[in-house]
Amino acid sequence: MSSAVQDSRATSSAAPSASYDAGQYRPGRPITDWEPENELFWEAVGKRVATRNLWIAVPALLVAFVVWQVWSVTATNLQDVGFGFSTSQLFWLTAVPGLTGGASRLLYTFLGPMVGQRRFTALSTLVLIAPLVWLGIAVQDPSTSYGVMVAIAALCGIGGANFASSLANIGFFFPKALKGGAAGVNGGLGNLGVSAVQLLTPVVVTWSALAIGSAQHRADGTPVFLQNAAFLWVPVVVVLAAVAWFGQNDLKVAATPFSRQKVVFRRKHTWLMTWLYVGTFGSFIGFAAALPMLIKTTFPDYSVAAYAWTGPAVGALARWAGGWVADRWGGARVTILSFVGMAASVVGVIWFLPSGDAAGSFPGFLLSFLAAFLFSGIGNGSTFRQIPVISRTTLLAGLAPGTPRYAEALRQAERESGAVTGFTSAIAAFGFFFIPALFGSVAVTSAMWGFVAFYLSCTAVTWWFYARKGAEAPS
Repeated sequence: MSSAVQDSRATSSAAPSASYDAGQYRPGRPITDWEPENELFWEAVGKRVATRNLWIAVPALLVAFVVWQVWSVTATNLQDVGFGFSTSQLFWLTAVPGLTGGASRLLYTFLGPMVGQRRFTALSTLVLIAPLVWLGIAVQDPSTSYGVMVAIAALCGIGGANFASSLANIGFFFPKALKGGAAGVNGGLGNLGVSAVQLLTPVVVTWSALAIGSAQHRADGTPVFLQNAAFLWVPVVVVLAAVAWFGQNDLKVAATPFSRQKVVFRRKHTWLMTWLYVGTFGSFIGFAAALPMLIKTTFPDYSVAAYAWTGPAVGALARWAGGWVADRWGGARVTILSFVGMAASVVGVIWFLPSGDAAGSFPGFLLSFLAAFLFSGIGNGSTFRQIPVISRTTLLAGLAPGTPRYAEALRQAERESGAVTGFTSAIAAFGFFFIPALFGSVAVTSAMWGFVAFYLSCTAVTWWFYARKGAEAPS
């Protein structure tokens, strides 16, 4: 057991207090007493409750990602059924949910801990019905204006906001030694919503038996039902919202007013970790949104449906691995590995792109992109493991374990970790907007070289502040 964990547990009693009300840990109840760093409490009560809350949060987050990313694959079908939008307009439709998702995350980051895991998960999941129903209606009519489509895409962006509140809230349930793995499971499996929507949409839009409403027709007369991609998820949203309402818990000890969270904006490491998370998650979500259109426009002979979902799937699963490995090897070292790997992978993408008379290589392009997703997922897990470690390192410095000041600093570190986690995820979410928008406005090769330079800067920041000998905040 690490000394940090031992020190933090020194602030807790040796065993769960006899005054604990066992009823408060049941599903649907608010919890007032929570001591995850107390090993006896964790084994007797905490692990079971935290695990239940985590595994309810995962599918709720997955379906939120489905709503957020549904445009990445819907946009590739619109021209085929008679919508007269240009390729540039389609890239922008893909990008718009990233703009509103990032902006909404800024609100959800600080609102989630104020409301509580149970209530906020249930309510933020339930509101996703609105964009799904509107999208299902709009795609049935090829005369629907571009402005209406932009509005629907913007509303779908609220699905991306759920990530910030979910990660911030779930982190409070777990001890420091397990936070990286818990964030990796929640974020990683939640991120699979990207692959789910990209994999299932091309299949379900062909199912007439599932359809509610009228068919659309491709140029060859083949009927499709684009509304299925939206309507399919409505009952799933209702069920998951109910499960969260009746099955999760609100941690009263984690309830944090904004006045106690806003201090993170004055912390230098908040901004440094935001820079790094833009590099990992910003790349993951931006590449996931852009890849279907990139395949369709750069390698039109290859099926978007067959290949686009694979990259996000690799990145999502790697996120869990990144958190698990970072818990054991150290977050900063794993983060450096991820950025070096991402830079090399993007160079590979550039190498295999069509250029001049050269047709390029789709297998090389796809494998390089899969590698980029792999390393971005690893970095997503490791950076989120770094954040609570950095908070504790900076706030507990010079304080003696077991003292009142140490105990209060430990509680504040927990609050700030949640706020920083949510804030960094909010800013990184704008990668969903900027990367597809960049590909719609600038040559793909030029954009890719910009990413390489950015990843190298992230490598330098991680090494200097967090990984080198004598680093300011080793993590």
